[in-house]
Amino acid sequence: MVTSRSLSSLLALPALAFFSLSASALPHPRTASSTSTLKLAVRINSYGIKNIAAADRARIQTLQAGGSSSISLTNNVTTYTADIGVGSPATYYTVLVDTGSSNTWIGANEAYAKTATSKDTGNTFSVQYGIGSVSGEEYTDTVTLNSDLVIENQSIGVASESSGMDGLDGILGVGPVDLTQGTVSNTYEVATVTDNLYKQRTIGSEVLGVFFAPASSGDSSGELTFGGYDTSKITGDVSYVPITSTSPANGYWGIDQSISYGPMPILDETAGIVDTGTTLILLASDAFHRYQSATGATYNAEVGLLQISSDQYEKLSSLYFTIGGVTYELTPNAQIWPRSLNSAIGGTTDGIYLVVSSTGTPSGSGLDFTNGYCFLERFYSVFDTTNSRVGFATTQYTDATTN
Repeated sequence: MVTSRSLSSLLALPALAFFSLSASALPHPRTASSTSTLKLAVRINSYGIKNIAAADRARIQTLQAGGSSSISLTNNVTTYTADIGVGSPATYYTVLVDTGSSNTWIGANEAYAKTATSKDTGNTFSVQYGIGSVSGEEYTDTVTLNSDLVIENQSIGVASESSGMDGLDGILGVGPVDLTQGTVSNTYEVATVTDNLYKQRTIGSEVLGVFFAPASSGDSSGELTFGGYDTSKITGDVSYVPITSTSPANGYWGIDQSISYGPMPILDETAGIVDTGTTLILLASDAFHRYQSATGATYNAEVGLLQISSDQYEKLSSLYFTIGGVTYELTPNAQIWPRSLNSAIGGTTDGIYLVVSSTGTPSGSGLDFTNGYCFLERFYSVFDTTNSRVGFATTQYTDATTN
């Protein structure tokens, strides 16, 4: 059962695959209780960044400094993309889906096709990134996510200048609305697509559910559910934790958590973020060194990740993430990069690489961890704007051994 309308996101796996929607979207009226799910088709892709740790580290350091929350414009390691329609009749654009940013914009590759629903607001927009920027004009237009998720008068940026999008057209930002402040001239903040779906009574609550399957599972798919979460994707209850009060993590989808390696604490309770725009699990440098010491791993400079032997893998303990009083077990298999995908990161066929890396800064920054894709592929996540909280649940892949 799907509890709300769903948009199946297009998951671009690290340097090897991305997905395209296999259904067309023709708008028609629905009530707020109707449901809709889109399935995905996969195709192989040959580009990407080899050193995923360096790309992830650059992202979190930008966030720690109070920079833009959007994904790095030159990081195509792990991104989630969707084909969205703009205008009426709609022209479709392939955009990155990011829980760490909130502006929606197009025009980086395919030019904006104006229709009768396109309205130039006369405002400009500009978003600064850690290693790039985008700027252009603001329009309002009809945005179609799927046939059940049609948004009227949605603010969109139309890029006149952008960099590093590698053939993609823009970004679909599904983060907190506060992140739009100061990005559009003459405007305090801009309603996000989730805001407008709720305000226009398309969805009954301002909630986003996110599901991803492990790349090595044979079910490489992703799904975004607007207005709730997909109960068919979880194997237990959703447990929630409030957005952290600690800055700068509280400006994003930030939570408080502690982490233990087996019985040994490696990170006391502190603030960090949950982020679809990050591939790995990043820990403050002091916690990362404790983890490295406990595992006996060595740093592989060519790949940019910790590496362990087969014997060390057999002895690897679980990581335990305690969030809001609930403990989530990240199994030994979930801590390693999918071995079938080692070539995508420049590794050897039989190498065993760990997906835990360092933020590059010690704990106490106010953003001491990132639970990225390698965490989210094992746990369903729910981003609840209405109640300022984030939720997690186990899935059929929580204990998978496919890596």
